Amino acid sequence: MFSEIFYLVRSQTDGRYLTARPNPEGVSYLLMFREHSDALSYLNTHAGELANRFGVESIPGSQLKALLKRWGFGGMAVVSDPLLPKIEFLQI
Repeated sequence: MFSEIFYLVRSQTDGRYLTARPNPEGVSYLLMFREHSDALSYLNTHAGELANRFGVESIPGSQLKALLKRWGFGGMAVVSDPLLPKIEFLQI
């Protein structure tokens, strides 16, 4: 996982990352994609009218731990199918 490149969706307005909150406690999980095109497909499918307000950026797996800690995320949400969507939640 640390040698992989992941793609994140970030707001161009306020710089916040796109997250998932699957539980009522409000813990945020950073949405991550394995391919740049998957991130774009996710945006176009689920937020087509807002897609132009977001950008996709890449991050090496070796920098994930620091990013999760800095932003206070509870874990990662790896999107394996952007159209359904199918997401794997991983806690830190």
